[in-house]
Amino acid sequence: MTDIKMICASVPLIPVLTIEDVDHAVPLAQALATAGLSVLEITLRTETALDAIEAVRAACPDAIVGAGTLRTPEDLSRCVAAGAQFGVSPGAPERLMDAVDASALPFLPGCASPTEVMRLADRGYRVLKFFPAEAAGGVRMLKSLAEPLSGIVFCPTGGVTIDNARDYLALPNVVTVGGSWVAPKALTKSEDWKGIENLARQAVAHLTQ
Repeated sequence: MTDIKMICASVPLIPVLTIEDVDHAVPLAQALATAGLSVLEITLRTETALDAIEAVRAACPDAIVGAGTLRTPEDLSRCVAAGAQFGVSPGAPERLMDAVDASALPFLPGCASPTEVMRLADRGYRVLKFFPAEAAGGVRMLKSLAEPLSGIVFCPTGGVTIDNARDYLALPNVVTVGGSWVAPKALTKSEDWKGIENLARQAVAHLTQ
């Protein structure tokens, strides 16, 4: 998939993964993909993130592997070199967005206000990450943006949980949600991949019923 909207729309939830041990990357990705969550965001919050992206790309051909927490053009270049199939940022600074515009990488830029949405729309972006979703107004904020900023859809991330995800997905301007709850640190650390797979299956069933 080369279109960010198609990537987002293919799953109800994009797991946001912070991988500290590169040996966990492939079994974690396989557990999530087996459960139906084949679009993964591996954040650049650890020194192992780029190696994790490379490992998952090599071992999980059915997964769509993105890089998250991109902040600079240098981050973008490193993620493309590692094989990331899409990028995600918490915000949209000009230097980063200029680099994204010059690249072919599908991208989900972050925003938290109507002005930021409009600036990104002016650059041609119609699919945005709403972050930090709960702190920035949550469901009520996105509902308020639907009519005045029609044609823009969002992936809310930040404070999204199994308890409120369906409220977000019910909005006409939400295409998917991002969350980390399907890969809790305790289960990852104990290498309970079956437990993570079961948790992901429950999430998919809950969000698509």
